[in-house]
Amino acid sequence: MQVKSKPDVTALSDRLMANELPGRRGMEAWRSLLRAHATLMRQLEADLEKKTGLALADFDVLAQLALAGGELRMTDLAARALISRSGMTRRVARLVDEGLVRRADTDADGRGVVVVLTDAGVARLTEAAPVHLRGVSDLFVARLNRKELAVLKGVMDKVTVDCTFG
Repeated sequence: MQVKSKPDVTALSDRLMANELPGRRGMEAWRSLLRAHATLMRQLEADLEKKTGLALADFDVLAQLALAGGELRMTDLAARALISRSGMTRRVARLVDEGLVRRADTDADGRGVVVVLTDAGVARLTEAAPVHLRGVSDLFVARLNRKELAVLKGVMDKVTVDCTFG
């Protein structure tokens, strides 16, 4: 009986990378960005959930509404919270059931849906925001100096603009 040899996936990965990223340019930075993002988001999610019982994605929806003055069209809310429209519909339905937001028809055309922060939502946000902001401060901001924060912001803004506007 002949045993098939395993493909050399490391060599395959190296070839693919060499074609698209000569000299592996930027790959270590990319992996570090992904690791840092995943690590920070997991920790922020765990801390917020443990201390307030609120999911980070729910907090983000409430915060986006507050930043917009208390209401947003569903499509704008989904874009700001970086959630698909269908995912936002399900999330908003849960938040409506909890009394943290309400839906309303738009005045302009009656076809769109506006999500409005309720008094209970403001209270929940007021409870959760200090926990989240302390986490952001402790886990991220405190580990970088002003210059590093400014450089990082500039780079991330550039990537965002370049990706958004091609």
